[in-house]
This record gives sequence, structure tokens and C-alpha cells, in this order.
Amino acid sequence: MQTKFADVWGYKIRYLEEGNSKKSIILLHGLGGSAERWLKVMPLLSSKYRVIAPDLIGFGHSDKPSADYTIEFFAKTLSGFMNSLGISRTILIGSSLGGQVAAECAGSNDSIEKLVLVAPSGAMKHSTPTIDAYMMAALYPNPSSARTAFEMMSGARIVDDATVNSFIERMSAPNAKLAFISSVLSVKNSQIRDSLQRIKIPTLLLWGKEDKMIPIEYAQEFIGSIRNCKFRELNGIGHLPHVEDADGFVQSILEFLNSKVLIAV
Repeated sequence: MQTKFADVWGYKIRYLEEGNSKKSIILLHGLGGSAERWLKVMPLLSSKYRVIAPDLIGFGHSDKPSADYTIEFFAKTLSGFMNSLGISRTILIGSSLGGQVAAECAGSNDSIEKLVLVAPSGAMKHSTPTIDAYMMAALYPNPSSARTAFEMMSGARIVDDATVNSFIERMSAPNAKLAFISSVLSVKNSQIRDSLQRIKIPTLLLWGKEDKMIPIEYAQEFIGSIRNCKFRELNGIGHLPHVEDADGFVQSILEFLNSKVLIAV
């Protein structure tokens, strides 16, 4: 696995890359996350795909300009990132905020051939206790608040110190809180249905049944709006299936990517 940087309109975008296939997959993390969220998944996909996981602009080790972090801004930056890497065709997988960005991009970018959304944001306009805990951890990053938030997000599973410490480091960086709060406001004020109705490519929607951050009930907005959408409910899984059960997550992904016919739900 290599750590690289791309230049997008003068902004530095950091990303992880593994695999040398001509077929590519781009993985988009969620709010306050980084490319490291996909570390368990990348080796499982890299034998068949060139796997690329960027830090979204404003997060991780990418630049954090003083900007309005709208979903459109993220999507345009993602398209610029793909152009910078010379990617003309790709599969796009996005989790939470990354899922909403992926959906926005998929509705307007012909380079995306298949789409996977993992408990995407955009449909829910009200907070949950887990979101409240996560926001507190982001604004006042310390080991206690971060560990509590991640445990709530992953269904009370034990969270390792590396995850906690990495989050604290990221949220302590200059402009990190600005990007975080601006992104939250953008999600809250976004109108996602029009973006979803523009998606014409085969789409897989994955949602943990035990998701306390964005409850599974909000899956219906995506199922009802995306024309060619297959839905899979993940039993015993919270908000981060790619972290909580990487093997099962990748199995679902590969079954979808290898399927010849997609049955709409």
C-alpha cells in the first residue's frame, strides 16, 4: 500500500493506493474520517482492482481550505481528483458522508460505472444521540469522548487506541473543525432526492441493521429514488460495516460487482 498526493486545483489531496489492475475502485470515507477507515478492505479488493482511498478535502491529511464544504464542493473536487489521476472509468464506494458525495457525483459523472452506498447521509434531517456524541468528540477531541463516540457508532464494540488517537490528531489540525461543522450544515440543508433520481447506473445500498448513527429506516429514501438499486440489510452491524466486518462487507461488494443482472428493489 502506497501513500500518495494529488494536486486538484492547487489543493493537496492525500490518498492510499493498492493494486495495479486496470479496473479501479475509489473508496470515500465519512464525516471526520480518513482513508485509514478502509485499511481492512483494501487488501481484500486489491488482487482484482486498483483500490484508491482519498482523504476527502477538508479531512485527514488533505488540504483544509477556508471554504463552504457543500456536497457539490466535495463532488466537484472528487471529479477533479479522478481527472488528476487519469481515471476515466471507476467503481465508486462511499460511506456515510462519502456515500452522499458518491451519489451526487454518480448522478453527473459518466466516468462512474457502478455505485455502492454504505449508510449514506442526506435523507436524515434530525440528529441522533450517536451523532451528538460524535460531534462533541470532533469539537472537543479527547480520548474519552472519541472512544465513546466510536463505540456508539460500532454497536459498543471495543475500539482500539490507534483509532481513537488518529481521530484526535485529525480533529486537532488547523481548520479541521471548520470543515467538520461546514459539512454537517451542508448535509442538514441538502436536498438529496433530485441527486438520487439522476443516478442511472447499477447501485448497491448496504446498511447495518444496528446503525445508531443513521438508522436503517432512512434506507427507503434511497431505495425509492434510485432507479436501479439493490438493497442489502446487514444483521448485527452498526454504522461502519467495512470496519466491523470487512470480510462480509467485501463479499457483498464482490457479489454485486460480479453479478450480470441487477434486480431492482
